[in-house]
Amino acid sequence: MSTLITVVSFVIVLGVLVFFHELGHYWVARRNGIVVEEFGMGYPPRILKLFTYDGTLFSINLIPFGGFARMKGEDGADMSPGSFNAASRWARAATLFAGPVMNILLACILFAASFMAGFPAGAAYAQLTDVAPGSAAAQLGLQTGDLLLKADNRPAMVSVSPNSGYDVWQPHGEGATTLTISRNGEMIEVPVPNQQLIATILATNGYVRVLDTKILAIAKDSPAELQGLHVGDIIYRVDDSVVNSTTNPLRDVIERNQGKETPITVLRDGQWLTVSLTPRVDPPPREGSIGVVIGDVSGLATLPFLQSLWQGVVATFQYIFLVLQLPVMWLRGMISSADAQLSGPIGIAQMVGGAVSATIDTGLWFPIWRLSAILSAALAITNLLPLPALDGGRLLFILIETLRGRRVNPEREGLVHMVGFMLLLGLMAYITVQDIRTGSVSIDWHALLGQ
Repeated sequence: MSTLITVVSFVIVLGVLVFFHELGHYWVARRNGIVVEEFGMGYPPRILKLFTYDGTLFSINLIPFGGFARMKGEDGADMSPGSFNAASRWARAATLFAGPVMNILLACILFAASFMAGFPAGAAYAQLTDVAPGSAAAQLGLQTGDLLLKADNRPAMVSVSPNSGYDVWQPHGEGATTLTISRNGEMIEVPVPNQQLIATILATNGYVRVLDTKILAIAKDSPAELQGLHVGDIIYRVDDSVVNSTTNPLRDVIERNQGKETPITVLRDGQWLTVSLTPRVDPPPREGSIGVVIGDVSGLATLPFLQSLWQGVVATFQYIFLVLQLPVMWLRGMISSADAQLSGPIGIAQMVGGAVSATIDTGLWFPIWRLSAILSAALAITNLLPLPALDGGRLLFILIETLRGRRVNPEREGLVHMVGFMLLLGLMAYITVQDIRTGSVSIDWHALLGQ
């Protein structure tokens, strides 16, 4: 079943990305008077003629890993009216750019969908510092010092940053019927008659963000291991100092207590636990004074529509900028060859299958939207590379034409693209073999989503 999910999901996701890419070519070509003879999903041989629209045959082809918008005279010396070669330089350039641009726009939309669907973000819990008379918190009987832990048995998280622009996700957008709070170390369940949202409860009351630092790993024979701290413990307080990753980080608090026995209070599986340990003054390299690796607590957050669209645009261009930096980072030794490894159809299919499986397991659409957005942006970047047979290679010939003032012979250019296409197929075969030999890089979506 997992293999079937991988294959089917890969074909669907790739099909959507390629469809919009070729749709960009098709639409701009037609706007510039270029005849599009066939719009095909998959590569030949053709297995089904769907319909003909305005002179263009729409078809389904046997090999499902791609698609094409075949323009009149695209790879030959045809200079007749309506052919690609007969179009102006700017019309040809716009047509070639249109495919990658469509993928960039699609990436923006898919990234935006991931921000709206619930995405992992730095999170914390709220501890009340002031309860206003008549406020929602006062009506529920909450008191200064109460720490909100759960809403209907789900973590009652808030954003880790007061200026993040999002609140932590709550299922179905509905209010809570029961709150679990901690008051003076005791867990108390508070009924919520009006099913209020955590954001509503906190809107008119003062609170601080706490419990935002989690133990991710523990060194062997370290004070943390010897005194019973566990991976997954969320650190609340060291001695009398409440830990906050922004204003009072764990590292600073531990350094102030080096060499002396210090109580550390953590939240473990919804219960408080306090251990006493002595932070080391001179710990082993890369272990730290108590021997833990820490990270942010995360929760699922959502953004409103317009903010999601903006963040989708930002995320798309951040990803593009990162990809463009990779060769420089590799040459400088900042990343390893394994980290810069390309993935072929098999590797990408396995990643898509993993994302779909994670969505099925968790009911959360974030993995599919986010990975599809990344693949769409990657498809745009790949096609703009100045290599024969790719859009970027064809654009390179138009640039040469612009600089030299006359065209390269279309037959000669077509031959270059044909040879380039064969070389690209060879490269794809090599990458596929490498995927099979070394295995693809998988994404632990469950851990990322905190599931």
